[in-house]
Amino acid sequence: MKQTLRDLADKLGCRLIGDGSITITTVSSLQSATSESLVFVEDAKHLDAALSSPAAAVIAGQFAAATDAAQKPILISTQSRLTFARAAKLLRDREKIRVTHAAAIVPASAKIGKNVAIGPRAILGEQVEIGDESKIGAGSVIGDKATIGAHCRIDANVTIYPGTTLGDRVIVQAGAVLGSEGFGYVRDSATGRYEQFPQIGRLVIEDDVEIGANSTIDRGALDETRIRRGTKIDNLVHVGHNVQIGEDVVIAAQTGLSGSAVVEDNVIIGGQVGIADHVRIKAGAILGAQSGIPTKKVIRGKGVVFWGTPARPIREYLKELAFLSRAAKKER
Repeated sequence: MKQTLRDLADKLGCRLIGDGSITITTVSSLQSATSESLVFVEDAKHLDAALSSPAAAVIAGQFAAATDAAQKPILISTQSRLTFARAAKLLRDREKIRVTHAAAIVPASAKIGKNVAIGPRAILGEQVEIGDESKIGAGSVIGDKATIGAHCRIDANVTIYPGTTLGDRVIVQAGAVLGSEGFGYVRDSATGRYEQFPQIGRLVIEDDVEIGANSTIDRGALDETRIRRGTKIDNLVHVGHNVQIGEDVVIAAQTGLSGSAVVEDNVIIGGQVGIADHVRIKAGAILGAQSGIPTKKVIRGKGVVFWGTPARPIREYLKELAFLSRAAKKER
């Protein structure tokens, strides 16, 4: 969607230096910039390269405020990367009219909001609710009484089990499965056989959550699994039953959270982290890649990086590695 630089500056809350009548159609890297694209720099040392690129305009920090505006228009922002991301959303093509594909299955009991797109071979169950401006991708299956809020994007081949609730502006990438039965069994001590513990709870995903491709999130066993506002989940992440994840949590790929784990607000979890059942990760902690958290462990320390298995503060972990290295040398 084309916009003038002046309009973009107003919407993004940026100070504009230079010609605001220039038309912008897309964002790009410095290497792929065109005469209608917008680029950004976070460091003064890259500003000259941006100004000499084919780009129409540059987003930069306060360090660019004294630059000769005749070279190229500049949007001054205190957070240039964030402003660039917001500009990308504003410039993204919008579908003016969204329709339900003829090959989709939508029962009469479904409540569909305004300007909703439902792709081919998508199947909606009974009493499904979908909010305004949402999009359901091809081949997705939405179970009975599931609720999807406004401005959501459900990509192709997503499965949402019955009774699952999604808030507004939720993004679910292809192949994800939401609300499936949890992995909970009771062993018969007489026979040694396992029988499933009831998995009759629900899954609630709040506003502005993003879920990566082929990730899986189980519903609660008796109560609920909940992913709170603003959390971002990468591809191939598994979240077990009864897990509670706080606001603005970031979870990288191939991480697994066992049943009843609690992750508080603003936690950062690296790739391939293993979190056992009934663990609590306190607010603001950072778990390094491939960390392991044993059952019922509490991790606390806002801004502290934890690493290793079992996970401990990185300074402690590195001291242990150094000690082992010295000990190994003495044995040679």
